Amino acid sequence: MRAAEVNTAEDAVKLIRARDVKDIKVAVFDSDGIMRGKYMSRDKFLSALEGGFGFCDVVLGWDSHDQMYDNTTFTGWHTAYPDALVRILPETCRELPLEDNTLLFLGEFAERGEAVCPRGVLRRVLKRAADMGLVSHAACEFEFFLFDETPQSIREKNYQNLQCITPGFFGYSVLRNSVFSEFYQDLLHMGREMDFPIEGLHTETGPGVLEAAIAVDDALSAADKAALFKTFTKILAQRNGWMATFMAKWSPDWPGQSGHIHISLKDAKTGEPVFHDPSRENAISDTMRHFIGGQQKLMPELLAMIACTVNSYTRLIPGFWAPTAATWGFENRTTALRAIGGSPKAQRVEYRIAAADIHPHIALAAAIGSGLWGIENKVEPSAPVVGNAYEKKAPRSQQLPRTLTEAAERLQRSKAANELFGKDFVEHYAATREWEDREARKAITDWQLNRYFEII
Repeated sequence: MRAAEVNTAEDAVKLIRARDVKDIKVAVFDSDGIMRGKYMSRDKFLSALEGGFGFCDVVLGWDSHDQMYDNTTFTGWHTAYPDALVRILPETCRELPLEDNTLLFLGEFAERGEAVCPRGVLRRVLKRAADMGLVSHAACEFEFFLFDETPQSIREKNYQNLQCITPGFFGYSVLRNSVFSEFYQDLLHMGREMDFPIEGLHTETGPGVLEAAIAVDDALSAADKAALFKTFTKILAQRNGWMATFMAKWSPDWPGQSGHIHISLKDAKTGEPVFHDPSRENAISDTMRHFIGGQQKLMPELLAMIACTVNSYTRLIPGFWAPTAATWGFENRTTALRAIGGSPKAQRVEYRIAAADIHPHIALAAAIGSGLWGIENKVEPSAPVVGNAYEKKAPRSQQLPRTLTEAAERLQRSKAANELFGKDFVEHYAATREWEDREARKAITDWQLNRYFEII
């Protein structure tokens, strides 16, 4: 038996005993999409398979730099950071090709923690789809930069004058991917072994930037695969003496890094795609049109769930291959939502507002949840944009928040968000984004020093 064949707790026990696995790695994803976990001894893990295990809930109460939020109610000093129950998910069992005879299992928060668990919020959205007789499939694609740096060297350089692994512009380069074929092959192999298969991998335009497209799957599995891809790409890079970044924009000199999401829906009973109708213009069915309508209508309210860092908003400026308003178009790469045509199986929506810094579970919850809301309410989208969306002024209703704080406030006030994702999640997540923006405002940046130190 291989890890990919594990579906139940009984399967997991058989595999562990057959391989005589001594220690197992378990992990959850926190509010920033960071993978938090630990090794468990075999006996401890087998016991936890049945009843779960306690994981300090501080991982839902601190930011990406382990600083405690002071504005959340779910956990904090006021609750003394107790353990929260985590259930182990046998079906997420994976090989760890970089470690000898070790397996990885994902978990998710249960009981009280389930309300604010990122994986839990996506599951609730997908339950909504199931109740509508629909199944969602998704795939993520990420751009990421690779640097000939280490965690020590970037700090010594204060993140300045970093050395990319290759210079200049060279998109889709066979030269580059042949010179560095060992890394490409290792990444492709790891994706197959860890069940996040990469169906496309190439250089993008810029120094040391790659783009990877992960194979489509059901939406929950797609989110797991995207989150694992981001984590283990960084691990593989560091094991090679490099570093990878998935920041939305790491340099003012280069375009930002996208994290586009492709979404389609099928009928749960027949398995037939529901986005394709050959009798309609561009074969866009009523269901697909309303799905786009919901995504467009709610995008300004849910943007904090997509553009989730302060850095995200440095990418959302005109002229840098990133949308600047809640627009849509057919086969239009300048809009926030791109309707993609083709065969019934290929017809889908590309959620292009997303950057590489997304939390896959939360971003997919927003992208799919808003579309389902559109279907339920038969929301009509605006007229599709033809040509360059950057050159057309979008109406006020399509304008997006300009800062993370504004986005968090919009999310907290959103009736649709509270109904789709639950009041507890919205309150907790919005507070974490407000904290993130508040932390950023404490910083005295190089730009501020250069602009004001002498002149003002």
